[in-house]
Order: sequence, then C-alpha cells, then structure tokens
Amino acid sequence: MPVVNLETIINAPIERVFDLARSVDLHQQSMGHTNERAVGGVTSGLIGLGETVTWEATHFGIKQRLTSKITVCELPTHLQDIMVDGAFKGFTHDHYLSETPTGTLMKDVFDFSSPLGFLGVIADFFVLENYMTGRLKKRNEVIKQAAESEDWRRFLI
Repeated sequence: MPVVNLETIINAPIERVFDLARSVDLHQQSMGHTNERAVGGVTSGLIGLGETVTWEATHFGIKQRLTSKITVCELPTHLQDIMVDGAFKGFTHDHYLSETPTGTLMKDVFDFSSPLGFLGVIADFFVLENYMTGRLKKRNEVIKQAAESEDWRRFLI
C-alpha cells in the first residue's frame, strides 16, 4: 500500500488548524477543481468523531462517490478518517498536529490501496500516488492560506 507523507508549517494556532482540517466547507473549496461536494452525512460545518461524509467528485473523467468516517478526533492533535465505501480498496488518512515556535506543524499520513490486485498495484505506483500527493498538497495549501489570513473566519465562525 502506498503511503503519502506530507508536512506543512502553518503560522496559526493549533486549534484553528485542527478545525480547518475537519471543515467540510473548506474541503469543498480546496477540491473545487474536481467539482467535489458533500452529498451525504455531514455536508457542511465541522465533522466530528463517529460522523461520516459522502463526497461526490469527478476523477479521471469518471463521477465517483466516496464515504469516509472520522474514527479519531483528539482535539487538537490528531484527526483520522477512513474510507467506509468508495473506489479504493481502502484508505486511512491521519492528520497529526503539534505546536512549534512559529505556529503549527501539520503532518498528513495517507495510506491507501486500490482494488484489482496486481493492476491496482500498478495504478498506485504509476498514477495514484502522484495524483493523491498533488490533491493533498493543494488541500494543505488552502488550509494554510485560510489559517494564516482572516479567511479562516468564513469556515469557523
């Protein structure tokens, strides 16, 4: 299973970054290029422990749905969501946050695998690992921009 590891330094309080990471509205904004939108479960605001969200988006020209569930919500240091239904064989996405002298360090660990056995392994290696890394980097850029500006107020107040 491929694992994407990212670290993002954000010059903002840890609690703000944590809440932005679980904002359904901010997620939708960060994934606008795929027309991703929440269509089931928690469809706006902040998602919490035990709650699910179903996303609909177009990837590689195919409209897809994916449902994820928050399985860890330890304010303000650890947020985990797992796929409970969707195109992947499975995925687990952890957000680890820690305070630094200049703000917050957000570490993403995204562990995923595709269906279809050996063909899925090939797709993971040649296509999906880079694709998912790019999506997560874009999402983290949007979180960082919102957290470091007054834009965060649109999502948390």
